[in-house]
Amino acid sequence: MYVIRIHFTADDLARVRFAPRPSPVPELHAALLMLGLPREELLFARWRSRLLRNLPSTAEPLADLAPTGVAPAFLDVLGETPEEGYALIREAAAEEIRTGIEQLYGRRPPPPWIRALHRGDAASWRTLGRAQRAAYEAVLAPVWHQVQDLHRAEFTRHAVAVAERGLGAALTGLAPGSRLRDGVWEWPLPDAPGVREVGLGGRGLILRPTFHWRRGPLLQDRPGRPVALAYPAGQGLPLVPDTGGAPVDPLTGVLGRTRLALLRSLDQARTTTGLARRIGVSNATASAHASALRAAGLITTTRTGRSVCHTRTALAELLLTNGAADA
Repeated sequence: MYVIRIHFTADDLARVRFAPRPSPVPELHAALLMLGLPREELLFARWRSRLLRNLPSTAEPLADLAPTGVAPAFLDVLGETPEEGYALIREAAAEEIRTGIEQLYGRRPPPPWIRALHRGDAASWRTLGRAQRAAYEAVLAPVWHQVQDLHRAEFTRHAVAVAERGLGAALTGLAPGSRLRDGVWEWPLPDAPGVREVGLGGRGLILRPTFHWRRGPLLQDRPGRPVALAYPAGQGLPLVPDTGGAPVDPLTGVLGRTRLALLRSLDQARTTTGLARRIGVSNATASAHASALRAAGLITTTRTGRSVCHTRTALAELLLTNGAADA
């Protein structure tokens, strides 16, 4: 069990605040981290495939900055617009950039353009700027208005929680299984064994929901600045762009039309043959899609004699309910 322990002083408890607006740069980095997790389940597979097809080659250098799936600390900036975030990255001290690169690559030599960043090489910084702008336009810009709407809803939810139950209860409500005791917020995570101690030391804490990341919290802990904690929020579904036309079920872009139709057809238990007839596909196609949905935990299958019967799980019911509310 991996545990994050955040230590508050009395001053820190008075300096906990919720980011009033989303920050494009860290949200982009969260999306890119999800893009690099090929073991994610079915719900993110189509999202990942679509983005990888649309990601321009000018964004490829960003992969050099996260060779192990972890980005260097000097990229951990906030800012309310992409350009403000890029400017904050550009202002990072040369020693901070050097340290981040050395931590990423260890004894391996980094690509020349990365090695030149801490020297202020103009061409290297242009490469990074082009890559970040290209990635933003492909990954985040099409869904940014959704991120803003979700952030407003999360901001309101947190404000109500603080008013009704107090700061301690609101904090632990953000992280199921966490607890605040004796000025220490403990957040257990199903990861490699270990403990990460974070001392706020009077700097305060900024809470920021992220709508692309599904794992544990992402911490920005830079000297002399408030610690920023990004926690997974939203419905756990990848954000897909609006079509601009007639309302479309938001799960269509996640599961695909056939699998979504199959899932919706399970308003009652059905056999593979019954599903195939219901959605107008062959038995083999229905069986293949049912297998994928079963692997994602969205249906269960039981066998009786020579026939099999499929039913929706509680998770599928929840997804379909949320999807209908958002359509």
